[in-house]
Amino acid sequence: MGKSVLALLSVLPIAAVGYCLVIRRWPARRAMPVSYGIAAGLALFVWQVPAVRVAAATVKGVVVALELLFIVFGAILLLNTLEESGALSKMRRSFRDISPDRRVQVIIIAWLFGSFIEGAAGFGTPAAVAVPLLVGLGFPAMAAVVAGMIIQSTPVSFGAAGTPILIGVATGLGGHEAVISYAAGLGYEGEAGWLAFLRLIGVKVALLHAAAGTLIPLFVVALVTRFFGANRSLREGLRIWKFAVFAALAMTIPYLTVAFALGPAFPSLVGGLVGLIVVVTAAKRRWLVPTETWDFGNSDDWPAEWTGTLEVRSADHPGRDFSLLGAWSPYLLVAVLLVLTRVPSLPLKAWLMECVIPVREIFGTNIGRDVRPLFLPGTVF
Repeated sequence: MGKSVLALLSVLPIAAVGYCLVIRRWPARRAMPVSYGIAAGLALFVWQVPAVRVAAATVKGVVVALELLFIVFGAILLLNTLEESGALSKMRRSFRDISPDRRVQVIIIAWLFGSFIEGAAGFGTPAAVAVPLLVGLGFPAMAAVVAGMIIQSTPVSFGAAGTPILIGVATGLGGHEAVISYAAGLGYEGEAGWLAFLRLIGVKVALLHAAAGTLIPLFVVALVTRFFGANRSLREGLRIWKFAVFAALAMTIPYLTVAFALGPAFPSLVGGLVGLIVVVTAAKRRWLVPTETWDFGNSDDWPAEWTGTLEVRSADHPGRDFSLLGAWSPYLLVAVLLVLTRVPSLPLKAWLMECVIPVREIFGTNIGRDVRPLFLPGTVF
């Protein structure tokens, strides 16, 4: 079987997901088993992977899925706690004070707050934090998910204090003679040279992401207005292009600066934080914000697939009269704890990672996974 045929076959599981979710409009609980069945079938009958290894990989996948569910559970638990306490109502009012325009809100929460959380924690945490927050503020769940997923294209390579570069790339490339020779040819030799080489990789990655990221906020807003607005208008999203590009640069300029000056550990974290401060200040003063305010249509008219079974009350919930700081303090505390537990130079990360639930040598294979429950963002929530 030729390489081109094998390449096409390898795409089938992903293509099946797209077909089932987008074209057939199946829920994920039906689409994903189909994709799994295709992947397992290809492994068994095309690539001749032993059945025991396929079974072991399946168990490992279940373990990883449970870790992700724990993260999502923590995020939803926090959101519902805030709603029942009345803090979410205060947060809604605070965002109306910053800007009632949903286009501005999605840029601040998904793009900037999401980038900051990605830089602090990584591993899908921005989706678990920013998406429920958007839903709590009155966004359709599907619009919140779309926005939360797309923004990760820029900060993801520097997530969790640079883990993809400092660990992922270092592990993937380290020890390969061709890579070591290439690095040596550029003058990067020895342990110090290897670290400098990783830093160079980080700079190049940051340049590529920053170039593309300049248009990401505008792209997100345009998608939201085109597919979730009452008028299904792309133009309504493009009208905020000045503010969107400004918000992009407010994140990508410090992002690039940190990548050049400090290396791959903190570009997303610092870029998101600086961008938040700059853009929130600008939004409150309505700098570059269009005069007309954009909002979603009446929620009673939303298609069922926009919200699924998730229900968050849009009306203010009776509860304590929180101060602004008190209402936001849970999310602020989450952000601080994520940073403190992810920075390698602090002892908290090592302490939390000492608690390990080993799932090793599944069915006698070398496939396994070490679960570190205290280090998962769900524990922070």
